[in-house]
Amino acid sequence: MDKTLVNKILITLGFLLIFRVLAYVPTPGIDVDAVKEVFNALKDSEGGGLFSMFSMFSGNAVERFSIISLGIMPYITAAIIMELMAATVPELGKMKKERDGMQRYMQIVRYLTVGIALIQSIGVAIGLNSMIAPTDGRSAIMLDMTTFVALAAVSMTAGTMILLWIGEQITQRGVGNGTSLIIFGGIVASIPNAIGSVISGVNTNQMNFLVLIMILLVILATVAAIIYVELAERRVPISYSRKVQIESQNKRVMNYIPIKINLSGVIPPIFASAILMFPLTVLQGSQNQYVTTVLDFLNPNGYVYNAVTFFLVIFFAYFYASIVFNPKDIAENLKRQGGFIPGVRPGQHSSEYLSEIASRLTLTGAIYLAIISTLPWVLVKSMGVPFYFGGTAVLIVVQVALDTMRKIEAQIYMSRFQTLSAVGL
Repeated sequence: MDKTLVNKILITLGFLLIFRVLAYVPTPGIDVDAVKEVFNALKDSEGGGLFSMFSMFSGNAVERFSIISLGIMPYITAAIIMELMAATVPELGKMKKERDGMQRYMQIVRYLTVGIALIQSIGVAIGLNSMIAPTDGRSAIMLDMTTFVALAAVSMTAGTMILLWIGEQITQRGVGNGTSLIIFGGIVASIPNAIGSVISGVNTNQMNFLVLIMILLVILATVAAIIYVELAERRVPISYSRKVQIESQNKRVMNYIPIKINLSGVIPPIFASAILMFPLTVLQGSQNQYVTTVLDFLNPNGYVYNAVTFFLVIFFAYFYASIVFNPKDIAENLKRQGGFIPGVRPGQHSSEYLSEIASRLTLTGAIYLAIISTLPWVLVKSMGVPFYFGGTAVLIVVQVALDTMRKIEAQIYMSRFQTLSAVGL
């Protein structure tokens, strides 16, 4: 294997290890044992789905009230806000397309991330004040409230920004998308605990063995469906003019434009989760009856949460697909290169043709993402399973794994090409 690729993989694993170590660094002023007791009690309650979801995305950092309990989600929320603004404010849209402007754009995203992380950390810190250990009634906070809120806001915001830095380092120096890999690492890190809970449930007769088999079948079917759709694509054939063919040593040049069924990738479920987790994080622990009603409605183990997730995923699938796939630019580039789609005129007609194909595929991809994000929960819920399980986690894990494998393969092919070029082949 190429030495450069090995170094990139080691760098990626090293930064992910740092991420896991940070999950064990508690926020100052916290009684970790009391927090664990409170969290375990909450997981057994009806609202346990909310904390199970937080724990899943943070790699169990929430159970220890780590400095990275907020995870990378404040950055995702900030990115969503900026993407929506860039689509509606021409100045921001123009800034994003320019190289120097993109740097300023990302700087704004970082500042917005700090603001969102501060708001969420203050909300979580205030909510923790009402949490009492069920065994001896001691508080999870060992400091006065004002000092603790200040320390929690600073430390948890710093933790989120450290994760953002780690993600950027992985993207630039490692393999794959750093932000996605951090979310991936958090979900994978929570799998052993989930397996342990299932085994314990079976041993104590809280879960039927047949139900366990059905859950495994649901997971396997979900994974198979994701792999099948993610690898599927519509190939639009491309021909080139006779002049281009002659320049290519009289070889007929036939190519194609690959258009994936799921153009938006893993972004829609991540965006949907971030949008829903923001108010849940800020409002958690409030004693106001209206706020608690909203929290009950948005319980991840409830139908309202998953219905909202379904429609948010569809919205972001269309929104993000319109950003990543621009048929007008593709048609113009194709025309400049002397290429054309057989039976379709170059230019505007090609753009409309590609747009129509992309529109149909986006509809299919959006429905697929929405179903995968919610259907496994519906099936598992119908079996009476006492823990949160959503297709979003499976979707993220499989998609990020496939994307990382593609990048590794691309690096291997690039290394082979450079080797052959060096020896004159």
